[in-house]
Amino acid sequence: MNDRVHRYQYDAGVTDCLFCRIVAGEIPATLVTETDTTLAFRDIDPKAPTHVLVIPKEHHTAIGDVDPVLAGQILATAHQVAKAEGIDESGYRLVFNTGRDGGQTVFHVHCHVLGGRGLTWPPG
Repeated sequence: MNDRVHRYQYDAGVTDCLFCRIVAGEIPATLVTETDTTLAFRDIDPKAPTHVLVIPKEHHTAIGDVDPVLAGQILATAHQVAKAEGIDESGYRLVFNTGRDGGQTVFHVHCHVLGGRGLTWPPG
């Protein structure tokens, strides 16, 4: 599934969104897994040996804007990624950065799946 082109119709009002353009196949990404509602791909600037982003295919700016069912689908995909990457038993971290002060740099909801080494606390 890596680097394959994926097409998905997205809202014309958010064509400047990096992640919407990845969903539409306009920008390449190394895909890890995909469902009807989510897409998971490798982060281009990884902070851990495993660093995968899970996004909804629909554009939502912040996690608080996401329907609870879709939020559950994002979490289920994140766990599926952890299992596929072999970090589900050793441990992994899920991170949603929300808003500028929360460290969000791409304003399309995304969940970071981090693992593959011991993660320290507190982060940041």
